[in-house]
Amino acid sequence: MSDIKNKVQGLDPNVRARDIKQLVGSTANVYEALNVITKRARQLAVDLKYELHNKLEEFAVSSDTIEEVSENKEQIEISKFYERLPNPVIIATEEYLNDELYYRYNERKKRR
Repeated sequence: MSDIKNKVQGLDPNVRARDIKQLVGSTANVYEALNVITKRARQLAVDLKYELHNKLEEFAVSSDTIEEVSENKEQIEISKFYERLPNPVIIATEEYLNDELYYRYNERKKRR
């Protein structure tokens, strides 16, 4: 996971227009290309969320009083770092356009 975080720090987190012909290049179908990107984006979102929760659990303090709230600067910095990362869809799109994603089709069984 740290490899993804290091790789995406240089990406522009803003959404921008894409050339459809470039997206369709390897699949020859817009919907198949979007399906590949969507599935990868879901994987990234789950992985990043899991990692963030694991890092924030280190700072979790169970207390009996609800009124007591403590701020930890390290916890805030970790949260800000993850907020600055590009959206998983942007990351997945860049991976797709750079041919960094592997995908395959399952063979469909013929009905007799």
